[in-house]
Amino acid sequence: MAAISLRALTKVYATGITAVDALDLDVEPGEFVVLVGPSGCGKTTALRMVAGLERITSGTISFGDREVNDVSPRHRDVAMVFQNYALYPHLTVYQNIAFALENKHVPGPQRDRRVREAAEVLGLTDLLRRKPRQLSGGQRQRVAMGRAIVREPAVFLMDEPLSNLDAKLRVQMRSEVLRVHHSIGAATLYVTHDQTEAMTMGDRVAVLRDGVLQQYATPRELYDRPANVFVASFIGSPEMNLYEASLEEHHDGMAVALGSQRLGLPDQAYRAYLGRKVVVGIRPEDLGDPALDRLAGATAAGAHSQRSRATLTADARFAEMLGSEQHVFFSIDATPAGGATAAGSAGQAGLLADSEPNGVARLDPRSAIRAGGKVTFSVDTERLHFFDPDTGRAIEAAGD
Repeated sequence: MAAISLRALTKVYATGITAVDALDLDVEPGEFVVLVGPSGCGKTTALRMVAGLERITSGTISFGDREVNDVSPRHRDVAMVFQNYALYPHLTVYQNIAFALENKHVPGPQRDRRVREAAEVLGLTDLLRRKPRQLSGGQRQRVAMGRAIVREPAVFLMDEPLSNLDAKLRVQMRSEVLRVHHSIGAATLYVTHDQTEAMTMGDRVAVLRDGVLQQYATPRELYDRPANVFVASFIGSPEMNLYEASLEEHHDGMAVALGSQRLGLPDQAYRAYLGRKVVVGIRPEDLGDPALDRLAGATAAGAHSQRSRATLTADARFAEMLGSEQHVFFSIDATPAGGATAAGSAGQAGLLADSEPNGVARLDPRSAIRAGGKVTFSVDTERLHFFDPDTGRAIEAAGD
């Protein structure tokens, strides 16, 4: 039985705005589930309804076999960690963690044991006498988590708890949150707008857009098999390259017509869509440097290069060297789909004027491909993604 079960959960405000629209979601016991999506997609509203802090318009919320629609927040057996920590500045770390237990009139010896156990789990033992102003951001966040887990809740809710931390500390705290989650074993529902955070932390991830669930799956499935164009563009950094295209006859097989270029397909899996318009998606890492592909193919480590490869000619506009990889932003004569361009996501549009790129390749840092002129990429055509241009939904290959 699911630890948290949402059925047709809906929130419509008095203004007529639908914040959450018929959300169905199950969180299994001990599972870490992430709600992710752009600002305003309804993820925090959904979390607040689960906590009892927001009245629902329709639908049901159940914890195990108990419906909690009309149960007050204090009786739902949930603990919540907020974005702004919400610590009492005049209380010590010990007192902040113990506060909820005092309100429940937990006996002193038991209260002390639970506070010290939580402090040990979170590495706060040496800080128990300090006040919040004497703590770093990461330490304050751990205190907020301690105050939640000390209650030994059945359900653990987190609302963007790491968003106020700097980038390095955020990475450290991701593993800390997961360690604590595994130690307490409670079902956890975690809200974030950061898709990297969602992908690295969630057992399963629910992607929302405009209050509607787009896909609920493991991080691997979201990345490899996005359900629609929105999920394909939202999950992944850099985001997937998406173009208007069509499927055509090509020699003795099929090809994707991408602007003036044709990419031969390795099989006939999409023959039912022959002659039709499609949206084609190419992950940046599925574009490569042909010279390095040939080098890899000459070694025992070159198994990946045995995939069917095509070539794509482009104008390389600019490149970003990141040490472990480089991103090359390029233009081809195909129309982008999905309303976003690589330049927009890179924040470089002001530098590019009439030559705005519409694609990005993630390359090995050893690649000799550089910005400034015509370049040729290899394309792993076995890993192309296809979507219906009218519905935006993924097109399944025959036999899938």
